[in-house]
Amino acid sequence: MSVSEYKSFGEKLAFHSAPTLLGIKCASLISLSVNEFDIDVHSEMFNRKAVAKGLKSKVLCKCGEKALFFVYSEKLLEKRFCDPAIREVLCSCGYSEALTVDECLERLSQRIRRNGEFPHEIGIFLGYPLEDVLGFIENKGGNFKLCGCWKVYGCEESARRTFANYEKCRRFLCNKLNEGADIYQALKIS
Repeated sequence: MSVSEYKSFGEKLAFHSAPTLLGIKCASLISLSVNEFDIDVHSEMFNRKAVAKGLKSKVLCKCGEKALFFVYSEKLLEKRFCDPAIREVLCSCGYSEALTVDECLERLSQRIRRNGEFPHEIGIFLGYPLEDVLGFIENKGGNFKLCGCWKVYGCEESARRTFANYEKCRRFLCNKLNEGADIYQALKIS
């Protein structure tokens, strides 16, 4: 892996998953070029280093020349899956009632690979409010009140605050990288 690939991967990770890396969002999803990055090497390195922060990654799909790289906090996803309403929706989509994070991610990965598109419940995994995930499904992506990090069907004000917090995380982490730190130094992970 070249120095430029290492740096570029860190920049993409910071830009697209800063709220997850900084602990305020349960998960983020990044589409990466398999021609630009050795995805398996980056995933292995991330998992080895980030475990100290309770973070993990999983390659959900290598679809053509792209890979879907999922970065998550197992603890935050487990907490999310404990919500009875979330469990009900996931079970209706064919997920196991046991709802372990690993089982759910494997099921999500299978659904993406089989259908070649994002299953609508992916918003649950990414920490979007359930009312917005259900609103998206019911409205087939239309009739939303606000579009930012996701399409909002529920509380606009809460979503605006969340979008602003996500942007603060992005600026903070990207600034650290611009100052010369690599992604792991910026996160204080050795």
